[in-house]
Amino acid sequence: MNVGGSLQVPGDKSISHRALILGALGDGESRVTGILQSADVHSTAGVLRALGVGIPPLTPDFVVHGRGADALRGPTAALDCGNSGTTTRLMAGVVAALPVRATFVGDGSLSRRPMRRIARPLEAMGARVELPAHHGLPMTIQGGSLHDVTWDSEVASAQVKSAVLLAALVSGVRATVTEPTRSRDHTERMLHARGAKITIDERSVAIEPGSSLTAMDTAVPGDPSSAAFFAALAALADGGSLRLERVCINPTRVGFIRAIERMGVRVDAENRRVEGGEPIADIVVRPGRLRGITVGGNDIPAMIDELPMLACVAARAEGETEITGASELRVKESDRIAAVVSNLRAVGADAEELPDGIRVRGSDRPLAGRITTHGDHRLAMAFGILGAATGNGIEIDDRDCVSVSYPTFWTDLESAVVSG
Repeated sequence: MNVGGSLQVPGDKSISHRALILGALGDGESRVTGILQSADVHSTAGVLRALGVGIPPLTPDFVVHGRGADALRGPTAALDCGNSGTTTRLMAGVVAALPVRATFVGDGSLSRRPMRRIARPLEAMGARVELPAHHGLPMTIQGGSLHDVTWDSEVASAQVKSAVLLAALVSGVRATVTEPTRSRDHTERMLHARGAKITIDERSVAIEPGSSLTAMDTAVPGDPSSAAFFAALAALADGGSLRLERVCINPTRVGFIRAIERMGVRVDAENRRVEGGEPIADIVVRPGRLRGITVGGNDIPAMIDELPMLACVAARAEGETEITGASELRVKESDRIAAVVSNLRAVGADAEELPDGIRVRGSDRPLAGRITTHGDHRLAMAFGILGAATGNGIEIDDRDCVSVSYPTFWTDLESAVVSG
């Protein structure tokens, strides 16, 4: 299998969510171009509409007419977040600062994901949060006037951090969030660019009282998590190179690229620039002789969503790859540790579960079989890429679940593989 040509992967999912939310909370017109038109982002648009925001249909170029938080109203029905944890947790922060009562619901997968981690800081600020016994959805929030908070997060979570910052923004109070390691920082970058009073250091971020947002246009860059799959395709190729255009290279998001470089893959970042506070580049990836590596600790937050793909690349690397410090994978759309290992074994790879990660011993023998995605888009794409490698024959049980984050994934995969 060889690769060739250029791809522009879909818009970054994290930035797309925030462009809608911050556009709604700002004062004036915010033009959004290149938004990711996926199921998760549609969920955020739907929740904002339910709160009274005039979000138009999502197209490649549209305008959000922001009227500030004071224009938001209580919903007349439950807020349906679909499969989107980002929608749920970020919008929980907004709702907690409003004088409304709202119930968040989602699909079966989202309903099982942990919401206590978001409820605790919002309760510390003065909101009331009701959760079922399993601490998932449905989650009901009674919002209102909040007070200052200093929150020491037990996990490095951009969603927890963002919920607290948004709650403080809407309520006009001070909030400081400290994390064990730095999580992705799109919220604070985008807040600062829009005029909020933000202070950032290595492990904490604070928002000052009385911060307000001005309208600002957003040209959404390519999603590094989506680009990672095609970087992996090039890593697994026999030859050629693949150019991924206009990808966000935010330092908190490029852990996968750093990891495959350590494995022996050549990655060049060209045409570096900054747009809307985010660093962007065209990434060119060429295959190399893959070798096993160890990742853990501070490596993990910058590549948490790409770890299933890394494990699949490791199945083709010389030697052993060990991933640790990734217990967060057990509470994603699926238990990704258990699911990745069981699926690697199902196709003939040598893999084992660790309490907080995965160990894979690579080989060049053909891998074949049917994998079970559990409706998890990251698993479908990771094994789709592994299946494209020379000699492999992998069947995906639910190809359509990729629509959550990358609706055109399968056609892009077909176009990136060239004969010869």
